[in-house]
Amino acid sequence: MSVARQLACVKNCLPEGTVLVAVSKTHPVEAIREAYEVGQRIFGESRPQELLAKYEALPRDIEWHMIGHLQTNKVKYIAPFVRLIHSVDSARLAETIQREASKCGRTIDILLEIRVADEETKSGWDIGGLMDYLRSAPFALMPNVCVRGVMGIATHTDDAGIVARDFAELRRCFELLRPHFGARFDTLSMGMSHDYRLALAQGATMVRIGSLIFGERDYSGQAGCGA
Repeated sequence: MSVARQLACVKNCLPEGTVLVAVSKTHPVEAIREAYEVGQRIFGESRPQELLAKYEALPRDIEWHMIGHLQTNKVKYIAPFVRLIHSVDSARLAETIQREASKCGRTIDILLEIRVADEETKSGWDIGGLMDYLRSAPFALMPNVCVRGVMGIATHTDDAGIVARDFAELRRCFELLRPHFGARFDTLSMGMSHDYRLALAQGATMVRIGSLIFGERDYSGQAGCGA
């Protein structure tokens, strides 16, 4: 099945208003262009250098999202154009994004990554530590960063009950944080190709889907992140 047909199948399964991030990491420019030509405009990448290369090769009206773990020394590569950084998992990263966004004279939207999975390999804020950080009003000192919501990845398991529990906890964190950020705090990014239906049932407003659109990817030499 073509990328265009797979994309249409996914879109038909999403409730109205759900934002679809087509996770294009490791896939060629030609596959992204096929999705673009049938109307998809939001794409997610997990490696800054790959993201930059695709940005330069593809139409400028694409909305690029950084969905993978982001090292502070790589922020500079994507700061001039990235629309949304999903995986902000530390104060140091948030402060680096503020600095690089300021250099570019723009505001960058971000999501706070919260660790809800019972796995040490997952990154993200502990909600208690994040609340402590917020009490010091740090984001009031970051005029070039706009916190739009939260994201997270559920436990890697076939147990749907555990996955649903993780998504419900992420939704709870989203509601807990909302009063701190106001009306623009509207994004709950959770759910990938294998679990997006469970995420939607728990209130996801944005899903990150890759393999159901582009097919399975080759992970050789690359770290996996949400898709």
